[in-house]
Amino acid sequence: MNKSLRLIGTYSIAVLFVLMVSYAYSQKVETVDGVRVVHNEKAGKWGKQPKVSLEFVKAVGDIESEDENVLFYLPSDIVFDTQGNMYILDTGNHRIQKFAPDGKFIASIGRKGQGPAEFQYPLSLDVDSEGYLYVADSGNQRIQVLNPDGTDHKTIQMTKIGIGPIKVTKSGDMIMGSGGFMMIGPGGMNEDEDLPNLIKVLNLEGDVKKEFGKQRDYKDFMMNRMGNQFHYTVDKNNNIYISFDYQNRIEKYSSDGKIHWISDRKLNYDTTSPKKGRDIRSGGNRMIQAPDMKKCSSGIAIDGKGRIWVVTLKRQIKEDERVAANVQVMVEPGGVRNMKMSVEGNTDVRETDMYQLEVYAPDGILLGKLQLNQFVDDIRIQKDRIYLLDKMRGMQYYEYKIIEK
Repeated sequence: MNKSLRLIGTYSIAVLFVLMVSYAYSQKVETVDGVRVVHNEKAGKWGKQPKVSLEFVKAVGDIESEDENVLFYLPSDIVFDTQGNMYILDTGNHRIQKFAPDGKFIASIGRKGQGPAEFQYPLSLDVDSEGYLYVADSGNQRIQVLNPDGTDHKTIQMTKIGIGPIKVTKSGDMIMGSGGFMMIGPGGMNEDEDLPNLIKVLNLEGDVKKEFGKQRDYKDFMMNRMGNQFHYTVDKNNNIYISFDYQNRIEKYSSDGKIHWISDRKLNYDTTSPKKGRDIRSGGNRMIQAPDMKKCSSGIAIDGKGRIWVVTLKRQIKEDERVAANVQVMVEPGGVRNMKMSVEGNTDVRETDMYQLEVYAPDGILLGKLQLNQFVDDIRIQKDRIYLLDKMRGMQYYEYKIIEK
């Protein structure tokens, strides 16, 4: 009798332990208005033992280099062609730098200007399967398509909508995200404007085929512009993944605009009480002071296994870590826009414990987290390599190899 009781007691303790472990790594999944919503716990399914790690390979770019070919200023994008050549969009220098798979410099494409194959602070870059380069030339309010050798192929003038970051799909369409807080459309800043959709699908002539994705309405113009900033990526099946910079939310859409799921996670800070910005006008000048909002993420990418990698923040930035891009936009006679960008703040601080990588399963379930030790403004994945962008401090990409455990 006593022996039986002891066995039952042991079994009960084992069951309780399993339940406690499951609860610690569990996620709450619900359906809201027909959409799957995942509320992730902090730890993720991997717990304290991530199934992947990162091995540092090299830094691409050197702000202290005497070689001008790797001396980037405000780089903003990196892409690879089918031969493995690497293209870095060197935004502040109005050019694209091309490197061979072994890292050897090949060519510099473009220069500052308004003519063919010339740029004015280009925003993003992509390359299609045939090697054509697509440049979101935001300063000139156009998308430029360059031949594989870097010469002009065609120009798509975007007179009706603002330029956002672009990606080219295998089906031949262009995906364009909405412009951020500082990306002012051709009509200037209109406080009464309707909230645009997040994603536009364009044909190769620049015509909008469809658009989808709802913005959050903060009931304030500047907070709408800043609070709805996001990064996005596209997988091999043309599904679109969005990670909001100032909202605790990740979303997956199909190419036809159907939302598959929404995913969030527990944060170490509160995002519910943002403060409004200021619109300061004096004479003919106008200065926008951004709202005070808590940042949640700064990039998203998809690996070959369909896992979603999101650059997230463990904490908010400290005063001695702050840097900012100062953007001046001047409209000249005839409507020609002239932009000027500069970096302000403490650019000497290169290391921080603020950032981490969160890895999600294809269904939005948080798998685990990896700690980072540098500032990260965006992420790209090419095969088994991760490229993390430090845009305004080191002005370089950090290349890591993904190690499967």
